[in-house]
Amino acid sequence: MIFFAPFRAWGERRKLMKDELAELNIHKFGNYPEYMIEKTRGIVLHQLKYTDSGIVVQLYTRKFGRLSFLVRGMGSRKTGKHNVLFQPLFILDLEIYYKESREMQLIKEFSVSYSPADIFSDIKKTSVAIFLGEVLTSILRQESPDEELFGFIEDSIIYFDKRIDNFANFHIAFLAGLSSYLGFEPGSRSAKNDLFFDMINGVFVTVPSLHGNYTNREISDILAAFFSTSYDKSMNISLSGVQRNEVLEVLVKYYSIHLPGLKKIRSLEVLKEVFG
Repeated sequence: MIFFAPFRAWGERRKLMKDELAELNIHKFGNYPEYMIEKTRGIVLHQLKYTDSGIVVQLYTRKFGRLSFLVRGMGSRKTGKHNVLFQPLFILDLEIYYKESREMQLIKEFSVSYSPADIFSDIKKTSVAIFLGEVLTSILRQESPDEELFGFIEDSIIYFDKRIDNFANFHIAFLAGLSSYLGFEPGSRSAKNDLFFDMINGVFVTVPSLHGNYTNREISDILAAFFSTSYDKSMNISLSGVQRNEVLEVLVKYYSIHLPGLKKIRSLEVLKEVFG
């Protein structure tokens, strides 16, 4: 089960990370006897430049959930080329130095499990990848591991990368599917007269909800289709740019209602322009 828990304030986390980095720098590139060597697979969520030659990378791992890693040497000619492999949605096989009590882990070795090359050669797909990376970074915060959730994200990335065309609905289908792994999957629309989607209770209802957080009949019909179909079929749901953007805004609002700590998604407006 996934539980959403907001991060500690970034300033506090950054201080703790600095303390740990100072300790790690004592070892430099030697051994780390207090760490266990573990193997896992990870999905890149986000990277942050930490020094001129180092980055902090956030990954969602199959074995440990979300982890932060210090990656050194990104400023050198030899290792700097690896920076491209730490873009959102790259899937890596990792051998790591791991210690549960640490905010910051270290990568011993890594290799590419899956390179979403087509995603980063298509500007529209790239905008989706940036958006999904930002959403997942905000949602997957210090979670315990969940292999089903990891599998869903991994399979979704590969499906999206291999999709040659007709992928304008993918980000909507992904958010619709992801909700079932986060504990607020909407109930199915069981009757034709369930005309409105109640975002507070996650159900389709016959009359508009008094609290005001509901969608109109047109958007409710579209949501019902996305919540009850496969990726392949959802790609064929016919939407205008205006409809697609409205559905996306509704889903982001639905997420923010059920995940109160969800940050404002800065890439949302760019994505709306691309597919509007």
